[in-house]
Amino acid sequence: MSELRSRRRAGRGARWGSFGRRELPRLGMGFRSLSRRRKLLVAGVAIVAVAVIAGVTALAAGGGAGRTAGFPAQDRPGPVLLVPGYGGQTGSLSVLAARIRATGRRAIVVHLPGSGTGSLITDAGVLNAAVERALRGGAPSVDVVGYSAGGVVALIWARQDDGSGKARRVVTLGSPFHGTRLASDAAGFLPGACPVACQQLVPGSPLLTQLTHTAVPSRPHWLSLWTTDDEVVMPADSARLAGAVNVPVQSLCPGHQVSHTGLPTDPVVISLVLQAIGRGPISPTAPADCANHASGA
Repeated sequence: MSELRSRRRAGRGARWGSFGRRELPRLGMGFRSLSRRRKLLVAGVAIVAVAVIAGVTALAAGGGAGRTAGFPAQDRPGPVLLVPGYGGQTGSLSVLAARIRATGRRAIVVHLPGSGTGSLITDAGVLNAAVERALRGGAPSVDVVGYSAGGVVALIWARQDDGSGKARRVVTLGSPFHGTRLASDAAGFLPGACPVACQQLVPGSPLLTQLTHTAVPSRPHWLSLWTTDDEVVMPADSARLAGAVNVPVQSLCPGHQVSHTGLPTDPVVISLVLQAIGRGPISPTAPADCANHASGA
C-alpha cells in the first residue's frame, strides 16, 4: 500500500512538472497566434487589472482625501498637545489651552518630569507617551504646540519618534533651536545653576548641533513663531527652523510688543496658533484686530 501511494504521488508530481515544461510555452504561442485586435484587448484588460491592484494597495497603505505622502490627513484634526518650556510650568499654557478647547478641540498640557530642567531627550519620551495614548484612544493624529524649550522637545520627538507619521501639525513659540546666550552665560559663570536642559540649550551644544545640522527625511507641517522683543531667547531668530514656516510676530503686526513670557497668552499669538492648527493651510495672516494690540505684554 505504501508503495502504491508513493507511485500515485510521483504520478501527480510528473503531471504538474509536465505542465510547467510543456504547457506554458504553448500558452505563449497561443498569445502570439491571436489577431492584432485580440492582442490589444488582452493587453488592455491586463493594464486595467494592474491599475486596480495599485489603487487597492494605495488605499491599504493609508492613502485618502486630505492626506499627502508621509503625513496624517490634514482635514481630520485630532487633539492638541501643549509642551511647556524650561522649568515645566504648565500654568503658562492654560490660557492657550482654554482658547483651543473653546473651538471644540481637545487640548492636553503635557506634564514634564521633575522640575522641567532635566534632559530634553527624556522630555521628548514623555511627549511621545502622551501622543501614543491619544492615538490608542482613537485620535487620527495630534497637533503639538511647544513653548520655548518645549519646541525643542517637539523637534527631538519629531525626529526620534516618527513625528511626521503622528503629528498633523506642530507650532512652536519662541523656541531656541540654535540655543540662547542666556544658557551660555549661566554655563560659563554659574555652572551650578545650569542643569542638564540649560546645558543642552547652549549654542553649539552636541544636542543642538545634531538637531540643526543633520538632514531630516521628513517633518510634520511646522510653524515657528517668535517675537523680536524676546529677552530670553537671544538672538530671537534662534527660533528659525529650516523647513518650517518661520514668522516673527512683528512681521505680521508691526509695532506689536510681546515678551518671551507673554507669547502663550498674547491675543495676537493665540490667534495665529488657532489659524495654524485649523483645517486650512499654514499660511499666517495678520489678525483682524492686530492694530488693537500694538502695546506690549
